[in-house]
Amino acid sequence: MEHKPPTFVQALCAGGMAGTSVDILFFPLDTLKTRLQAPQGFVKAGGFHGVYKGLGSVVVGSAPGAALFFSTYEFMKHNLPMPENLAPLTHMMSASIAETAACFVRVPVEVIKTRTQTMSFGPEGKSSWGAAKLTLRHEGLRGFFRGFGTTLMRDIPFTALQFPLYELFKREAAIVLGHQRLPPYEAALCGSVAGAISAAVTTPLDVLKTRVMLDTRVGQNKMPSLPQRARTIVAQEGAKALFSGIVPRMMWISAGGAVFLGVYEWAIQHVV
Repeated sequence: MEHKPPTFVQALCAGGMAGTSVDILFFPLDTLKTRLQAPQGFVKAGGFHGVYKGLGSVVVGSAPGAALFFSTYEFMKHNLPMPENLAPLTHMMSASIAETAACFVRVPVEVIKTRTQTMSFGPEGKSSWGAAKLTLRHEGLRGFFRGFGTTLMRDIPFTALQFPLYELFKREAAIVLGHQRLPPYEAALCGSVAGAISAAVTTPLDVLKTRVMLDTRVGQNKMPSLPQRARTIVAQEGAKALFSGIVPRMMWISAGGAVFLGVYEWAIQHVV
């Protein structure tokens, strides 16, 4: 018999716990990845110093963003009018809708985080609060959503790949191991593999997202399009620059996927 799906409140609480756990635990790797992708170069962006810069914004935004994602994902997964044989498509659509909803929380957090991590505003913006104030002063509220479209362009393909893979790996592992429901540590392994594959494939989109968020110029007429940004990166830095930070990205998303989905499954089964 199929296990009972989590309630909305369970998904909300477990998602918040999962998001906070993974973002705090792997924040230094995310900082290194962001600095590797920064246009000023790794060393000028901060190198190995201050790898927890920008953590404040993540602490504030992790739980709401992840809670919104999982509560939306679980609701859509069990309510989309799709036949059983199209389960991967159901998971893909559910994850994409959930990611779109979560980005309304995640993008402002990402903007402040990346600008703090790379010291885009100099000494005055070395803290999350300082970067937030400077973003508001120079760009208004719209500045907090800089790169929203680019983030969706990165995260929807990532999530649309990660979650069908995760659900597939869980289902096949349960069959092979003879489990009705995988224990959290086995689900965590499935999440790790799914995350690593998805991270590698979507790294160029992540590079473009980072460059957009770090661009503090004001005025839409000055903003190059994404294809223009990609061409400029390739022309000035080579095609390999589109895969800058792929190793730490795969490392932190693989490990993060294990923690994120493992904690989520554990919280669903044992806490909430």
